[in-house]
Amino acid sequence: MRSIPTSLLITNPADLQNLVETLRLERVLAVDTESNSLYVYREQVCLIQISTTIQDYLVDPLAFKDLTPLAPLFSDPAIEKIFHAAEYDLQCLKRDFGFSFANLFDTMVAARILGRKEIGLGDLLKTEFDIIQDKRNQRANWGQRPLSPELLDYACMDTHYLIPLRNRLGEQLTQLDLLSLAKEDFNRLIAVKPNGNDALESKPVDPWRIRGAHDLQPQQVAVLLGLCRYRDQVARALNRPLFKVFNDSTLLAIAIKSPKKLEELKHLPGMSAWQVKRHGNRLLQVVQRGLQAKPEYPPRFSRSNDGLLKRIDALRNWRKKVARKMGVASDVVLPRDLMLSVAERNPHNMKELAEILSGAPWRLEHFGDQLLKALID
Repeated sequence: MRSIPTSLLITNPADLQNLVETLRLERVLAVDTESNSLYVYREQVCLIQISTTIQDYLVDPLAFKDLTPLAPLFSDPAIEKIFHAAEYDLQCLKRDFGFSFANLFDTMVAARILGRKEIGLGDLLKTEFDIIQDKRNQRANWGQRPLSPELLDYACMDTHYLIPLRNRLGEQLTQLDLLSLAKEDFNRLIAVKPNGNDALESKPVDPWRIRGAHDLQPQQVAVLLGLCRYRDQVARALNRPLFKVFNDSTLLAIAIKSPKKLEELKHLPGMSAWQVKRHGNRLLQVVQRGLQAKPEYPPRFSRSNDGLLKRIDALRNWRKKVARKMGVASDVVLPRDLMLSVAERNPHNMKELAEILSGAPWRLEHFGDQLLKALID
């Protein structure tokens, strides 16, 4: 790993104000965050990394009661903020500090639009600059204090090279006439909502987010929903992450088996003797309630809506063909939320389609006629 300049750790209001005065003169900032989601239920942002072309800064949110001095930097349209995989960072920063954003560039999104197969930051740094990113501290507990010099150096790496990476990818987008598409997706990111996980709220309980849930029978999904709610209650009470109570595959196995006795529960993957002793009877009760509850069907549409399903299939097939020609993933052509909105509202002309794609003008211009034709065919 190449050496990088010493970072400046910001832990008091005077230094924070000086930092803001310095950064407000910049036209581009690289930004990243570190959270403690692997160690607690109520995660929080534990470090904010900000880099300019000449210096790396680390802001320690746990040392402050108020970080509002940073807000104007993030909302200033004259300052471009560069992230890699911005969505989660934006959700957390909005949730914890109420920040709003303008003028973003996401290097992961840019890489996907360019058709890159390897889009992790480490992969891109290796490809573009022959830099090897140290990944040994990926699972560090960023909520602990003090943070070691090793962790601080590791954190700086996530933003130190983002500005030159942005410049390299931006040039390639411009050469391929795809910069407008990228900006469209950057603007869509700005509108991302906070994830709602503050100290007073439970996390959204959604069984459909578990891999394999769509393969279950509706009654099994009802069981899975109950299991997810139980896990959430336990995790919330202990302030532990969900996966440290039960992992997703264990809940899925319980929903499929729907055991009636503790002996059946013992043989399911991920169920230790301690878990059976502590949670077994409650899990069996949850299973029985789920078997008696109303069946759960996938959100947004009913399985009986054949017309909608046909439109979704038509749009999926269309975007696969376009994606192959462009050399990108299908959702780069038409993100899933836009695809479902178009299928649900079933526009019959360009005016109706424009209302649906009001936040996606590049896609409307380049794909509008094709989308309407795909719906008809």
